[in-house]
Amino acid sequence: MSHSQRIRIGISACLLGEPVRYDGGHKRLPFADQELSRHFDFLNICPEKAIGMGVPRPTIRLVGDPENPQLIGSSDSSLNVTDAMQTFAKDTTPTLTDISGYILCAKSPSCGMERVPVYDEKGNGLGKVGVGLFARQLMATHPLLPVEENGRLNDVHLRENFVLRVVAYARWQALIAAGITASGLEEFHRRHKFLLLAHNQAIYREIGPIVAEAGSIEDKANRYIAKFMETLKHIASTKNHTNTLMHIQGFFKDHLDAEDRLKLTETIRDYAAGQLPLLVPLEMLSHYLKKYHVDYLLDQYYFDPYPRDLKLRMGL
Repeated sequence: MSHSQRIRIGISACLLGEPVRYDGGHKRLPFADQELSRHFDFLNICPEKAIGMGVPRPTIRLVGDPENPQLIGSSDSSLNVTDAMQTFAKDTTPTLTDISGYILCAKSPSCGMERVPVYDEKGNGLGKVGVGLFARQLMATHPLLPVEENGRLNDVHLRENFVLRVVAYARWQALIAAGITASGLEEFHRRHKFLLLAHNQAIYREIGPIVAEAGSIEDKANRYIAKFMETLKHIASTKNHTNTLMHIQGFFKDHLDAEDRLKLTETIRDYAAGQLPLLVPLEMLSHYLKKYHVDYLLDQYYFDPYPRDLKLRMGL
């Protein structure tokens, strides 16, 4: 990915501080506004404003069957914008081919990714069982696209995982745009090996064989990336990171003396016991990597999955 070509992320406009909410307010997400904006470009959309609802505007909510709800005015049930929203979503989402992730506004009847309140015709709550109409169409049109919502991004693990998936997906999009080849797929898989291992070992073992199969490259690529994105969606556990670190440690056994080997083993063990953050064993391994130039490890994305200054691994 060249640096001039910044990765784009779709986002609910209110999360960038635009005063587009029903009451003229916003829901500025500092992580997007202050942190991500240094490295990513945003495509901001407010579906409600896009279908011609002004600011301020009457509030709307999901009513009826949670799987196929209507979008109705909260206090005026004669206001029904279901068709307008579905048309906008169906027309817009297929054009969003140059984004590598999407940040949605939680609980919104248009943009909520999950747990959106749904009501019956009499106004009784059916629980937080809905998905916003625009969000549902977005996720159906782009099932591999990393999607997250503002509230969940306050969690350090979910935040790290989202950015990791966005950057990995952008690398895949660049590979496809350049024209996927068998060797390109092999290289992509090889460089993500330890990242995949850290996220889910079982699915990782299913992915490798796809790369080696005979058959059409397009078919292989489609099956590969579906499994790849599914693997990265699993939050990397301490146990999996520990196994991955130990696996990498094996590459240094001929380079390190007994004292360094012991120190590295103890550091990984302390991380496993929750006494050190992930950054400590990683920095140690990175240091040995630069010192001894272990070819197989030098270009592994596990060491450098996204821009360092986002400090995403600080809390892990």
